[in-house]
Amino acid sequence: MKSAENPLPHGADTVYDRVKRLLLIVLASVVMAANIKSFVEAGGLFPGGFNGLTLLIQRSAQQFFDISLSFTVVNFLLNAVPAAISFRLIGKRFTLYSCLMIVLTSVLTDLIPAMPLTNDVLLVCIFGGIINGFAISLCLLGRATSGGTDFIAVALSERLNIDAWNYILLGNAAMLVIAGVLFGWDKALYSIIFQFASTQVVHMINPRYKRTTLFIISNKADEIYEQIKDVTHHGATLFRGTGLYNGEERDMLYSVISGDQVKLLTRRVRETDPKAFINILKTDQVAGNFYQRPHD
Repeated sequence: MKSAENPLPHGADTVYDRVKRLLLIVLASVVMAANIKSFVEAGGLFPGGFNGLTLLIQRSAQQFFDISLSFTVVNFLLNAVPAAISFRLIGKRFTLYSCLMIVLTSVLTDLIPAMPLTNDVLLVCIFGGIINGFAISLCLLGRATSGGTDFIAVALSERLNIDAWNYILLGNAAMLVIAGVLFGWDKALYSIIFQFASTQVVHMINPRYKRTTLFIISNKADEIYEQIKDVTHHGATLFRGTGLYNGEERDMLYSVISGDQVKLLTRRVRETDPKAFINILKTDQVAGNFYQRPHD
């Protein structure tokens, strides 16, 4: 019986990987900045995270002290501590790519002119939230974050093997309570809808922190295990049994992998053994040693 979930050496990014990461981060920053200057500002919303906190500070300074603050400067200052923590806990390249995302988003938010698309606040918070979640997902696909609370969400997910985005939604709700006290409860409550829509899009598009259990029945267990090891850097457990339909001896491989690896591995298994039977189960939580592909 083979049993292990041990990490294997993971190669450095190729030139293609680096270019792909840069393109995803640039695209994510453009989408996020454009969303802030259109849907978010048109609805007077607070998008949550440190972008939302930056807007809250900006609007408070403007309304109560008649001081105009730069989005870029405030956002940089707020992200300094989470970036330093990320540098130590998550990785150097991950943090540097994330800082690039923060810089681009901040500068573009200051440079792009306001361009409201609709005055309907409900449409603004729903579609603005969807676009915000899409921008965050692009950033996560580039193995970076948009900064602030996203650093915290990724660190918790990496360290505790949990999907922390709903917890971050609760933290954002606390920030929106302050916004509600200062600027009115209607905008704050609409901003919660914005945040909920954004979080659901991240859940749907980014399956990295979802766990999936595979049961694979095949007569080519050794070859399929090599595919599991190559694609996921995970181990597997081999069970031997008897197929009751025809009485033949069969092998069953059991392995838990990340959700973003399922399609590729399933295709590899089918190529190795077209007759393989694959049962794919959603796994809510894993306790024990579970290898997570590093961001760096």
